[in-house]
Amino acid sequence: MIDGDLKRRGLVLLGCGKMGSAMLAGWLDRGLPPASVWVIDPHPSDWVQAQGLHLNTELPADPAIVLIAVKPQMMGDALPAMQDLGNGDALLVSVAAGTPIAKFAEVLGADTPIIRAMPNTPAAVGQGITALIGNARATETHMALAEALLQAVGQTVRLDSEAQMDAVTGLSGSGPAYVFHMIEAMAAAGEAQGLAPDLAMQLAKATVAGAGALAMAADEDPAQLRVNVTSPNGTTQAGLEVLMDEAKGLKPLMDKTVAAATRRSEELARG
Repeated sequence: MIDGDLKRRGLVLLGCGKMGSAMLAGWLDRGLPPASVWVIDPHPSDWVQAQGLHLNTELPADPAIVLIAVKPQMMGDALPAMQDLGNGDALLVSVAAGTPIAKFAEVLGADTPIIRAMPNTPAAVGQGITALIGNARATETHMALAEALLQAVGQTVRLDSEAQMDAVTGLSGSGPAYVFHMIEAMAAAGEAQGLAPDLAMQLAKATVAGAGALAMAADEDPAQLRVNVTSPNGTTQAGLEVLMDEAKGLKPLMDKTVAAATRRSEELARG
């Protein structure tokens, strides 16, 4: 996973919050030496400081990868510091939401190989999924290198065009928060039916986690899995009749939810 060129030339990580730290932990576990990593972060965690890497020091002249993981509102201050690394051999990979490839090319130069990626927060436990798209300067070798790095924290998929990134953001980028809220709602509903709060939350968490694991492992699609566990005139059918109501059920609500997040991603990209 970690090739010799990356170890020799180094990796620059701009921003090392929760997402950056999750990725860094995955890379270190897979054999990237701390001495090959440069981190720029104004408020590094105790964990980052304890890794023995280069922290807030002068950057290497020709790193293999510059990975940008700052929050969108910090991008304007962060990018100019990277200008000297543009139009060269360094591959720029951004996991920052809302910043299009054209913005990076404008600051760093049109000859810079750039890959835009959208991971999600389950990366923190190695269960993320990241969508990637590169510019014309990003070669197949660049794409494979970015995939290898990002697969340290989960799955990767390639997009056909950057225009798909807003929908990816609305679905998988923001999606974990939707699921967390569903767990909250399920637990609250269990409480309303007489369960103790701690028990209701334990049942809700385990049910969502288990169903997700089953959906990933099964050969059948989720629709078939739903049919498999729904006995005619049984308890599951009674619940699904409410949840699958065409006008007020989960599908129209989820349509509105993902559309709203997608629109906000589009707004961020326009600045």
